[in-house]
Amino acid sequence: MPEPIHLAANHAVLGGGEQVLVRCAAALVALGRCVVVVAPDRPTDVLDAAAAVGAEVVALRAGDRREHLHRLRAWDRRDRTGLLWCHGLAPSLATAGHRRRFVHLHQLPRSRAQRVALAVARVGAERVLVPSHALASQVTGAQVFANWTDTVEPEIRGGSQSRVGFMGRLSTDKGADLVARALSAPDLAGTTLVVAGDDRWVPAEQQLPVAEALTSIGDRVRRLGWVTPAAFFAEVDLAVFPSRVAESFGLVAAEAMAAGVPFVVSDAGALPEVAGPEHPWVARAGDADDLAAVVARALAATPEEVRLVTDRARERWEDEYSPQAGRSRVERLLTDLGVS
Repeated sequence: MPEPIHLAANHAVLGGGEQVLVRCAAALVALGRCVVVVAPDRPTDVLDAAAAVGAEVVALRAGDRREHLHRLRAWDRRDRTGLLWCHGLAPSLATAGHRRRFVHLHQLPRSRAQRVALAVARVGAERVLVPSHALASQVTGAQVFANWTDTVEPEIRGGSQSRVGFMGRLSTDKGADLVARALSAPDLAGTTLVVAGDDRWVPAEQQLPVAEALTSIGDRVRRLGWVTPAAFFAEVDLAVFPSRVAESFGLVAAEAMAAGVPFVVSDAGALPEVAGPEHPWVARAGDADDLAAVVARALAATPEEVRLVTDRARERWEDEYSPQAGRSRVERLLTDLGVS
């Protein structure tokens, strides 16, 4: 009988890393594995999503994050059999030194405390996984294990090509203010900015510049709030993901590739790596003028040029970032680890 594989979550809410965990759980279930997802019991977002893809769940009751990590370590020592796949720094640190486990980082440790925590978390780990070569270059001995997305079916596109979209946290880190500033350029005066996302969990010092930039273009902003990728891509002609900070991967770019929507990225971190070496629309991170020029160039492309780019991107998504590609990656990882 195959040994069980346990996946430990970093948080109880469905952030980017937790979405990756759920997709890994779904891939393991599809491969016929016994899968158990371990997460805090409040809120139940991760537990519900894991159960929905066919995984068993273990809800650890805890009043706060510190208590959860103590309970996770105790549970792991007492109850776990089989492999433990730690999604994120916190569960990796909580189970440091324990047998049959590996570390999966979704973000680069940025502070000295986080770097020290990673050094401890790696003790006894069989592998350290990261989602991109950009991140692997910053983490000694890490193995690249790229993320993948759910399927987003392409739509037949047409119309005025005047709707520019941004999806993500409304923060300066993600460059939400840069998009609005870029659309202030005279060449882009006829465009509408479609915004999906909000500023929950965004530091106050990052909220104000974004709010001011969005206000500066007046009624050209259309806010969707949090919506599914499919709903967002159905409303835009060009997606723009202009992060200032080095991205560890870039799920939104991969989702645009799946949806067949043309997109602009910044050159921050792994975004160009995800888009691929032939992607024509890459702007300098933090440079609103360069972003405006790249957006204008993308909007001016002929339908034939756009189709060439989106078809190539869709093929790259199918090969690298589709659910089937993810299942194949998980299967190879289990083989490499010698999991029975």
